[in-house]
Amino acid sequence: MKFLLFTFVGAHLLALNSGKAIFRNDTSQRTFQEIKEEIARYGDVAKAIIDLAVYGKAQNRSYERLALLVDTVGSRLSGSKGLEKAIQIMCQNLKEDGLENVHLEPVKIPHWERGEESAVMLEPRMQKMAILGLGSSIGTPPEGITAEVLVVTSFDELRRRAQEARGKIVVYNQPYTNYSNTVKYRVQGAVEAAKVGALASLIRSVASFSIYSPHTGIQEYQDGVPQIPTACITVEDAEMMSRMVSRGSKIVIQLKMGAKNYPDADSFNTVAEIIGSKYPEQVVLVSGHLDSWDVGQGAMDDGGGAFISWEALSLIQDLGLRPKRTLRLVLWTAEEQGGVGAFHYYQSHKANISNYSLVMESDAGTFLPSGLQFTGSEKARAIMKEVMSLLQPINVTQVFSAGEGTDINFWIQDGVPGASLLDDLYKYFSFHHSRGDTMTAMDPKQMNVAAAVWAVVSYVVADMEEMLPRS
Repeated sequence: MKFLLFTFVGAHLLALNSGKAIFRNDTSQRTFQEIKEEIARYGDVAKAIIDLAVYGKAQNRSYERLALLVDTVGSRLSGSKGLEKAIQIMCQNLKEDGLENVHLEPVKIPHWERGEESAVMLEPRMQKMAILGLGSSIGTPPEGITAEVLVVTSFDELRRRAQEARGKIVVYNQPYTNYSNTVKYRVQGAVEAAKVGALASLIRSVASFSIYSPHTGIQEYQDGVPQIPTACITVEDAEMMSRMVSRGSKIVIQLKMGAKNYPDADSFNTVAEIIGSKYPEQVVLVSGHLDSWDVGQGAMDDGGGAFISWEALSLIQDLGLRPKRTLRLVLWTAEEQGGVGAFHYYQSHKANISNYSLVMESDAGTFLPSGLQFTGSEKARAIMKEVMSLLQPINVTQVFSAGEGTDINFWIQDGVPGASLLDDLYKYFSFHHSRGDTMTAMDPKQMNVAAAVWAVVSYVVADMEEMLPRS
């Protein structure tokens, strides 16, 4: 990779006895060249981690651990017995792995169940349609809702045709561009449809590829707007109905949903550590979320991210390494409901925010990594590029922008550097929140590489003499 040449104009890196790093005018300074040389000295350690994870005794371990959990427990919806069981199993696993300070931190989380659900097209012909209710949706009356359909491709079109929407089921056939742009239809579709008097909404699944598979996810109601039932449908059915109405056909659907919202349930964030040898109060956090949706096995989203985070600590421990800073693993609860567990953790720990050097989250798949997404100051980015150069043996060296993630955004917004793993997002969103999110979508060799990246980055940042600089 090309190294970033960095010139400081009146700003220097000051190494403090506390182990923190700041950039300012001072007679004491470390040059960027000195930092580069410090990082380069981790070459042998990085190679040892890579060899153990990818070629050695630890290869396929994260995959096998994950398969055992998801085959045993299955899906892990917020508030479910499956999530509760998974948390208890993982707490025991981390203790048996010899990690330190293993404990559970209590959180109240949402509890929603989909119940029985169906959608049947009655006109212009009979067809049973595949649906998945969206998280927090209300149910229909027992007899269901039978109504004519209005198909739109955007919120703007819905507003233009607001008078046609009253008393109908709004079907969104929004084109997929990318996840961040398209997911707003899933999140806000029910509210926008309710504003114009619709009885229910059906949203084309937010997916990069489909084989007649609906993709669920969270949706949000809005105060002062009537709550209506909402579900996702397949890409194929959304496009079919769009073609039908373009020919002048009238579409009538009967929708039945037994969804219910219950009082918040008790849950936990799961925490384990390798305590730092020199600056134990300072933290590099690695994380993934343990909860999932109630379809598939939650293997990809986010079993893979949770288990390579555990694997990172296991690899470091196996090699007898103990970084200067504490490496803290957090397996979040209720991420799918908007980062509920992570927000609770942030509220509980933000008083020590100055001691967090880097927060890392893997929640976009553990396929073959392209590199690391990073958010932080330019000085920190330059350091991270040097750290990633240590991964040249597996050709994963790039540093991209946008390191944010649902569970670490609270810290990033307060100035803590953040990183997330980047890999094949097309594949990821083909399986995302669907029944296809199973171990069959996972590849043990790719998980090995992802775990190696995660372990090298977290260890080196935790062991460097100074914390990553902030803006």
